[in-house]
Amino acid sequence: MSWKDFWDGEHSIYVNARHRTLHDRRIAADIAALIPSPEAVVLDYACGEATAAEVVVGRCARLVLSDAAPSVRAKLTDRHAGRADVAVLSPEEVKALAPDTFDLIVVNSLLQYLSRGELDAMLAMLRPLLKPAGTLVIGDVIPRGKSPLSDAASLLRFGWEGGFFIPAVIGLVRTFFSDYRKLRAELGLSFYDADEMLAIFDHAGFTAVRRKINIGHNQARMTFAARRAL
Repeated sequence: MSWKDFWDGEHSIYVNARHRTLHDRRIAADIAALIPSPEAVVLDYACGEATAAEVVVGRCARLVLSDAAPSVRAKLTDRHAGRADVAVLSPEEVKALAPDTFDLIVVNSLLQYLSRGELDAMLAMLRPLLKPAGTLVIGDVIPRGKSPLSDAASLLRFGWEGGFFIPAVIGLVRTFFSDYRKLRAELGLSFYDADEMLAIFDHAGFTAVRRKINIGHNQARMTFAARRAL
């Protein structure tokens, strides 16, 4: 099984419906806050089911949602059927778009599932799609040396604040015996230092900075904002 297969199938990464709702709303609000203007064209790459995407759509002229999992794209297509301001595309379809298409591209909580070669290929693919003044934001990057206990503590805090603390505790126990943990042990995750990420951006033709605030509730992880280098 690959990570793509995992996300394309049934999984219990969220402890309950409230967790999923609050998580998606937080991500959508953080993405919406990055949108430079109401006329912006935005790409949410590796978006997942993005159940709160209407928050983002309300702040831009057009939103493109892209995910590698066919089952996820099918749900997105059904949810946004008939909307001219939302498009659902595969990564291959995104790659075929015209240069200088997007004012903002967001890639959140993906890098841990990519090899270094896959990361380099993704940056090379996304770079020409940015408008000259456009911004690429990559969020939820896991720092090297970060303990899984930090993620657990972040989830418990989020659960306490969001009213699903007990399900969060139960969910952590369930995750210990889940396919996610087994796959993580088999395939591993990718980790990066902040300086390492900045060097990767530079090598890919971007100028980048680390943002003070990470996308989402886990502030032990990192978010970077990058622009095409002149």
